[in-house]
Amino acid sequence: MADNSGAELRSYQRLRRLTLAALLALVVVVLLFGQSVFPPDTVTHEAIEMTGIVLIVIGIAGRLWSTLYIGGRKSALVVADGPYSITRNPLYVFSSIAAVGVGAQMGSITAALGFGVACAAAFHVVILREEKYLSANLGADYGAYMARVPRFFPKPSLYREGDAAGFKPNLLLVTLLDGLVFLVAMPLFEIIDAAQLSGALPVLFRIP
Repeated sequence: MADNSGAELRSYQRLRRLTLAALLALVVVVLLFGQSVFPPDTVTHEAIEMTGIVLIVIGIAGRLWSTLYIGGRKSALVVADGPYSITRNPLYVFSSIAAVGVGAQMGSITAALGFGVACAAAFHVVILREEKYLSANLGADYGAYMARVPRFFPKPSLYREGDAAGFKPNLLLVTLLDGLVFLVAMPLFEIIDAAQLSGALPVLFRIP
């Protein structure tokens, strides 16, 4: 039973990674033929891009912070310290923040917010499946945790430090590699911007 449960949780984690990859692929396709109403190399465009880079860094750092606390224990016990004390799904929250940063690389506020919302909506499906699994496996303790801590949007007033799970290089490496999906967006979108400016790529629509 434990093996089956572990396999089920791993399948959710794979689904999370596939969701990230699919959303990034989608935004790349959109950006190939779309452009912000603020042209590349303008102050507004650059400001939006720089804000996005900050959000990507926050997202990756937040995911690493969350991994220090969860430490592979998600299916074994209720983790309610650190980032898990203010939201039940900090990995998804920080991934969505990074997703806003990815969308901002288009130099568009609409693209930034739209990509963040799309990412959060896609993760919502995964969250519901995970909650069903964790409720069945962790019982009343998880039910009490669900009643106390919000599902997604953090509630900072609930924060408590507690103890991290300990340093696990393999888990941190996997989380970091997942985060690199967001970092890849930055040079890729710069290449797209340059191609559009040179006329190598057509601009079929503009986004505010």
